[in-house]
Amino acid sequence: MTLRIAMLGTGAFALPTFQGLLDSRHSVVGLVTQPDRTGAGHHHHLNPLKELAIAREVPVFQPVKASAPESLDVLAGWQADLFVVAAYGQILSTKFLNLPRLGAINVHASILPKHRGASPIQHAVWVGDSETGITIFQIVRELDAGPVLTIERTPIGSAETSGDLEERLAAFAVPVLLRVVEQLDAGTATPQPQDHSLATYARRLNKADGEIRWTQTAVEIACHVRAMQPWPKAFSHWRRPDHAPLRVIVPRVSAIADTTAAPSGTVLPSPPGQLLVKVGEDAVSLESLQPEGKRPMTAADFLRGYPVQPGQRFGDG
Repeated sequence: MTLRIAMLGTGAFALPTFQGLLDSRHSVVGLVTQPDRTGAGHHHHLNPLKELAIAREVPVFQPVKASAPESLDVLAGWQADLFVVAAYGQILSTKFLNLPRLGAINVHASILPKHRGASPIQHAVWVGDSETGITIFQIVRELDAGPVLTIERTPIGSAETSGDLEERLAAFAVPVLLRVVEQLDAGTATPQPQDHSLATYARRLNKADGEIRWTQTAVEIACHVRAMQPWPKAFSHWRRPDHAPLRVIVPRVSAIADTTAAPSGTVLPSPPGQLLVKVGEDAVSLESLQPEGKRPMTAADFLRGYPVQPGQRFGDG
């Protein structure tokens, strides 16, 4: 039969899922997405799911709280068989989850129970995981703890940033989800409980998470820098002699074998056009830098404008 599906999502990660449902044989009866941003600085903000829904003549509902009684009345009127949730960002009540006859399922970008929470992609890159994946699970009240319907795994590239990986996983998720939808329709889905003892939590990132800790190993710092792209971006402070410290965003680094005895964060003697910094183990080459208020630039370009010298420091001093 053709299922009546309501989609809940807001961010770019959810867009391919929404497109995939719209292009499937099933009927998308509505989109629930976060309210439009208002006020200074938000007049250019666009919600790509809302735009797509309008173009495809799908009803759009933007409640402040999806589980509020007045929201439940609207959603009950859609008579959905299934709710599909991806990057929606609200806790959903039991009454909400019980509205569709097949319940609600979530498209989650990790191998559950690892990296439950708001930023599973960033944390997978940050801790140096070799693989990640898409988990489709049945939503329950506890965060990302519901029975798993399927997991599809994929390696994490050695140079892949969080932004790169999110874009790839968003597309990767579509056939995984559609396969589960067909199983739910056919009654052949086999939910499996998660092992909660193995759960880890991927909390929401903040700007302070971007600060580089030079006491970490070169590999750990390289993972951290990749994880912080495109937000909040890895950064440090160049401790300039006779000047205030300069805040510098560091978009890309590479690990370098080095046995120099120097405090972490110390600028090392470097080949022309390179900027090497001693870390907890080995060193890192700062491949690109972005001084506060400036554009990103190569290390060679940065050094032409900023006379960094061996023995100077990055970090807190």
